[in-house]
Amino acid sequence: MSREGAEHALRARADERDRISGDLLDLESHTTYRLLKGASLRGATERRWAAAQESLAALWSLNDAYRAVLRDAEQIRASRGRLGAEQLAELTELLAGTSVVLRAAAKPVEQRSLLPQADERLTLDQTVTRMDAAFQEVTSALNDIDAVWNTVLPRLDAADGDLRRIHDLERDLGEAADLAAQEAELKRMRTSVLEDPLGAAVEQDLDRLARLLAAAKAELDLAIAVKAEYARRREDLAAALDRVRAAESEARLAHGAVVVKIALPPQAQPRSRADALAVELDALDASADTWVLRARRLAALESDARKAADQAQATAKALYGLVSRRDELRGRLGACQVMAVRKGLAEDPAASELFERARVLLWSAPCDLTKAAAAVETYQRAIHGGKR
Repeated sequence: MSREGAEHALRARADERDRISGDLLDLESHTTYRLLKGASLRGATERRWAAAQESLAALWSLNDAYRAVLRDAEQIRASRGRLGAEQLAELTELLAGTSVVLRAAAKPVEQRSLLPQADERLTLDQTVTRMDAAFQEVTSALNDIDAVWNTVLPRLDAADGDLRRIHDLERDLGEAADLAAQEAELKRMRTSVLEDPLGAAVEQDLDRLARLLAAAKAELDLAIAVKAEYARRREDLAAALDRVRAAESEARLAHGAVVVKIALPPQAQPRSRADALAVELDALDASADTWVLRARRLAALESDARKAADQAQATAKALYGLVSRRDELRGRLGACQVMAVRKGLAEDPAASELFERARVLLWSAPCDLTKAAAAVETYQRAIHGGKR
C-alpha cells in the first residue's frame, strides 16, 4: 500500500469497527434478545437459540481479534508523524494480510489430538464476512421467535381479557359458567408459546378457544339483558302469541273459504302452534334454569313465535292465491276461446270437446286445479295447431 492508501484504509476500518460495535450494542439491547437471555426455553426454540448463542460467542471472539488488529495498526500509525518504509510494511500487513489470528479452541478430551492444533488466520475482510454470517444467524433466530410472540401473545392477552370480562359478568349475574378447562388450556398455551415459540403450534387451538370464549361472553351478556328485561319481553312474547293466534285463525278461515272452491289435500289443513308455544312460555316462567339457559329458551320462543305467525300468514295468502289461480285459468280459457273463434275453430268438434272439458273442471266446486290447468293447456295447444 502507499502511505495515502494505508491511511485511507485505516480510517475506513475504524469507521467499520464503530458501525459493527453499534450493531452489536443494538443486538444486546433488543427486547427479544434480553428476554431470551433469562428465559427458560425448551424444544425447537431451545435448540435454535443454543445454536444462535454459539454463533454469538464466535462473533464476539472474531470481533475481539478484529479490534486487536486495528489497535495495533493505530498504534503503528500514531508512532510517527510520517510513516517509514518499515512502519508502512507492518501497517500494510495488518490491513491487507492474514493478520487476524483465531486461537485453536480447547476441545473435550475425547475430541483432542496429541498433534499441535493450528491457529486460524484471516484477513480483516474475511473476519467481517464471518462476523456478518454469525450476526445474521443470531438475528434470524430473533426475528423468527419475535414473529411468533408478536402474533400469538397479543391474541393470548385478548383471550385473557375475555376471561376476565366473563368472570365480571358471572359476578353480575350471580351464576358461573364452567370454563375451568378453557382457563387451564389458555395457561398451557401461554406457557408453551413463551418457552417454545418455534415449536408451539397453538393457532388452531387458540382460534377454537377464542370462538368459545366469545360465545360464552355473548351468552352471559344476553342472560344479563334477559334478566333485566324478562318482564317486558315476556309481555311482548305473550302479545306475539296473540298475533300467532290471529294469524292462525285467518289461515283457518281461508281454508274454510277455499276448500269449498278448490280441491285441497288433507295436509293443506292449517296447523296451530299457538297453544304449544303458550305451554312452553308457562314452563319457562316456572323454570329453575340458570339465566343463561332461560335466555336461550326465551330467544328460541321469540323466534318460534315469529316463524309461526309468518307461516300462518303465508298459508292464508297461499290458500287465497289458489282461488286467484283458478280465476286466472278461467280468464285464460276465455281468451283461448276468442282465439278459436278468430281461427274458425269454434265449431270444431275436437276443440269444442277440449274447451268443454276445461270449462267443466274450472266451474266445478271444488275445482281440481291440477287437472284444470292441464285441460286449459291442452285446449290452448289445440287451437294453435299443436304449437306454443
